Amino acid sequence: MSKKYFGTDGIRGRVGQYPITPDFMLKLGWAAGMAFRSMGACKVLVGKDTRISGYMFESALEAGLTSAGADVMLLGPMPTPAIAYLTRTFHAEAGIVISASHNPHDDNGIKFFSGKGTKLPDEVELMIEELLDTPMTVVESSKIGKVSRINDASGRYIEFCKSSVPTGTSFAGLKIVIDCAHGATYKVAPSVFRELGADVVVLSAHPNGLNINENCGSTHMEPLQAAVLAEQADLGIAFDGDGDRVQMVDHTGAVVDGDELLFIIARDLQERGKLQGGVVGTLMSNLGLELALADLAIPFVRANVGDRYVISELLARDWQVGGENSGHIVCFSHTTTGDAIIAALQVLMALKRRTEGLAQSRQALRKCPQVLINVRFGGGANPLEHPTVKEASDRVTQAMAGRGRVLLRKSGTEPLVRVMVEGEDETQVRGYAEELAKLVTEVSV
Repeated sequence: MSKKYFGTDGIRGRVGQYPITPDFMLKLGWAAGMAFRSMGACKVLVGKDTRISGYMFESALEAGLTSAGADVMLLGPMPTPAIAYLTRTFHAEAGIVISASHNPHDDNGIKFFSGKGTKLPDEVELMIEELLDTPMTVVESSKIGKVSRINDASGRYIEFCKSSVPTGTSFAGLKIVIDCAHGATYKVAPSVFRELGADVVVLSAHPNGLNINENCGSTHMEPLQAAVLAEQADLGIAFDGDGDRVQMVDHTGAVVDGDELLFIIARDLQERGKLQGGVVGTLMSNLGLELALADLAIPFVRANVGDRYVISELLARDWQVGGENSGHIVCFSHTTTGDAIIAALQVLMALKRRTEGLAQSRQALRKCPQVLINVRFGGGANPLEHPTVKEASDRVTQAMAGRGRVLLRKSGTEPLVRVMVEGEDETQVRGYAEELAKLVTEVSV
């Protein structure tokens, strides 16, 4: 059964445009409250990032949840993974995050966590969607839910993050620049690294409701690159607006993306005999990651793009570490979802154990040249099913003999075919990509 509202990462859209409206959020809160209450007593945690519309949607969700008889505990601005963690520690039935992650302030959305701190099961999302299409009712007055605020939420999460590294760990002597994207990490992230002894310089930690992700954070790395060089720092760490993505900058100002951070973490786990199984990446993970892991005899599989699919693959294989090149990194040995601060700490520990800098540690992964060409088609027959395109794709794949790959996929939002080829020789890769794009164009006419 297909879903009407829920996508791969909750419900998201432009503020003021259905369904990201106050009336829908009121009904969504009620539907979620009714669904969770059907499973027993109901306590729901609600947190948000720093965008201005969070106030409006927090109030609407609170009213909807309490009208269904659910008790609400408000967390205020907190990273998405913190809400997953606190949902577990408070033994709540669910956690709700009001956030549009790395999007600008005029977008917003809703993410749900189960009582285990994981994504909601499909059947619960479908139950909520079914309730959204029924008339809203209110429980009798004596059963209306109560609302309270958790005042020590930040302190609890800071201690949790610090517990992911060995007791007594000190990053004294390490100078770090942190870019908080004017988002949900603006209070907790600087505290975590300072309390572990690092010399911390903080960027973009003055949210005003409108500047979240604006020319800062993990989607705009230039300010962090410049600051690392100006401060002569050892490295820089960039978070996104809700704190589930991380990218880094080494001391030379070069960006270190999610693929490279994932490699550093996985190699460290293997060297300590703590790597359980292998690593999960996505269809967009650079081939260099796959080849570098193969050199270490570490198994690697690709999931569809999206942390939901990475997590699903990890659970199915009983593996512990996976992620995306965008910086969503999951470390199941420490937490239940992608957590940017936890991932950054694991990278710092790996560097500390190897007594080397980030620039040196990333060298074992040589990223492969990647060429992406978008081809517009008329929206009729699927050009990817055409025998000529299939034959050419197979031929190119065989010619690269395991040292390159081809990915042809239709866009989910536009009449485009994305032709992506990557391998070790940039000239060869570009030639193959242009050849395949020309064929897709010809069969699309």
